[in-house]
Amino acid sequence: MKKYISKFHYLTQDLPNRSHVEQAQIACSAGANWLQYRCLTKADDELIEEINQIAEICDEWGTTLILTNHYHLLDRVDAQGVHIEDFDADLSIIREHIGEDKTLGASATNIERLLAVQATGVVDYCGYGPFAHTDTKPNNKPLLGFEGYRELQKQLIDIPVIAVGGIGLTDVEPLLQTGIYGIAVSAAINLAPDPGRAVKDFYQKIY
Repeated sequence: MKKYISKFHYLTQDLPNRSHVEQAQIACSAGANWLQYRCLTKADDELIEEINQIAEICDEWGTTLILTNHYHLLDRVDAQGVHIEDFDADLSIIREHIGEDKTLGASATNIERLLAVQATGVVDYCGYGPFAHTDTKPNNKPLLGFEGYRELQKQLIDIPVIAVGGIGLTDVEPLLQTGIYGIAVSAAINLAPDPGRAVKDFYQKIY
């Protein structure tokens, strides 16, 4: 089943001065049509309460809501899918668990992993990075840069590839010129002086 995948993925993050709910309200009201709730610091009960609040906001604005990793909560909240960051996760089992109707995304940091994700036949899109240095999701993976995405043109990639990791506004156009499908953004919006304005600026660059 081919699903709608936005070209602009906005991710919430754990911030000391703004809750995930507040981040969702700002982003959705500014026009974000795809929101990935990325909270890695709370227990299930807290997560469910917050997800339900965010789901109401997303419903109000017609925004797709994706959970990071917590696929076991999908039958207890109103979300449209899940994004799995764990490279060792069995994506086929997760697809079986969540059903065909939900969107399933996965992460990759190199071409081999990206091709493996595609080969499962159960994933709807792949987040591919890191493009540049990011403190949102620290890792020791090589930075892909523009050339890393151009390399994909030599492969038979037929699932949507979303660039992720340290992407700024000026990176959007050259990234899209590499042939990738879309962009995922977190810190460049959440840490901006005016996050709502930042959402609009990214949206206009992408669409």
